[in-house]
Amino acid sequence: MTKSPVARRLAAAAVALGSCLALAGPAGSAGAAPADPVPTVFFGDSYTANFGIAPFNQDGKRDFCFQAKENYPTVATRRLADKGITLDVQSDVSCGGALVQHFWQEQELLFPGMTVPPQQDALKQDTQLTVGSLGGNTLGFNRILKQCSDELRNHPLLPGEPVDKDEPAATCGEFFESGDGKQWLDNQFELVSGDLEELLERIGYFSPDAKRVLVGYPRLVPEDTAKCLTAAPGQTKLPFADIPQNALPVLDQIQKRLNDTMKKAAADAEGGADFVDLYAHTGGSTACDGADRGIGGLLEDSQLDLGAKLPWYAHPNDKGRDIQAAQVADTVERILNR
Repeated sequence: MTKSPVARRLAAAAVALGSCLALAGPAGSAGAAPADPVPTVFFGDSYTANFGIAPFNQDGKRDFCFQAKENYPTVATRRLADKGITLDVQSDVSCGGALVQHFWQEQELLFPGMTVPPQQDALKQDTQLTVGSLGGNTLGFNRILKQCSDELRNHPLLPGEPVDKDEPAATCGEFFESGDGKQWLDNQFELVSGDLEELLERIGYFSPDAKRVLVGYPRLVPEDTAKCLTAAPGQTKLPFADIPQNALPVLDQIQKRLNDTMKKAAADAEGGADFVDLYAHTGGSTACDGADRGIGGLLEDSQLDLGAKLPWYAHPNDKGRDIQAAQVADTVERILNR
């Protein structure tokens, strides 16, 4: 039978790494939590690393991944331990700015020559659980935000360029719903879908006993966008800065489509994968939910201070991180008990 392009790349990678993997069946018995620690790898982008929450891990090599010491993998691991489920965390390789392809390719960080290895290098033959979020950066969500905001277009710390800088930010809603903007978006979603398929195949190949958990992204924009016209307590900037109100439902539709794309990738994965639907559980803790917000506003000061405060850029704050951790812990508990 002819091998797929992904299968051929995996076979080549195995040779390059000198891998000698035995395709064993899943370990453990159904219906009871494992008595022994579960070898686990966390992977992902800034939503897994929990950019914006201080302090962050600094070892000289991964400093600019901005991985919070108390990110959701850490908090979820602790929650599970309280329920008698011990994760043996082999690695947490989540890194801000990661594309899906950085699961199998080296990632360059803020400065030339500063890199981190492919995230799949953390996988081991005995890894039994993999958990993480990837897809938002491959979609180009920063570019979408910049397309819709003049303020963000002039904010150099947020990477990426607007999709079409000649199109005014004020018309970004229409831009993404027709013509070149819609075509660009369709192409990006096709890329995300294919890359997530490869990511899940690679986990299954290099860690054949691992249960695979893909974690979606929390909801950013509420159903009632009028809530986004009021600054959060203690803030002066609106949660979505100068993004027009009529563009916010379009941003929400794009995020919902990303969530559905990730859910489908997990459902279609050969051998099965699980999905944590954060979007469905965070409608009351969006960036526009004031004191209840689980997402820091685009230009709201985060906890990171590198001589000046870095904005949240719409990432989970402590409350949002705790929601991520609770949903992930509940999903992992269910998976390990089935």
